[in-house]
Amino acid sequence: MNWKSVLLGVGAGFAAGYFAATKLQEHRHLSSERALKLAKEAFMEKGEVTGSWVHMVPESYEKFDLTYEVYRGGITVVIDGEQERFEFLTDAKTGSILEVIPA
Repeated sequence: MNWKSVLLGVGAGFAAGYFAATKLQEHRHLSSERALKLAKEAFMEKGEVTGSWVHMVPESYEKFDLTYEVYRGGITVVIDGEQERFEFLTDAKTGSILEVIPA
């Protein structure tokens, strides 16, 4: 076994590990678009969604001494013929809605 083969193997292993780690890091959060889609689906059970928005960058949020990475967004829903606006916080990892605030 010569040193070139060893160095080539170590280099290839390092490159593969780095590539895998960066790809796993990218998929740690849902995309903001996916989080908004999940929120819209949840609000559609109450009425017709007529408008929505979401911040593209997750932020830290603490609730009951637990820290979450969340997307902050807003949604307008027609309920019983009247438009109602809500702000929501959704978990960036799971898409679960953590809080809904009437606007």
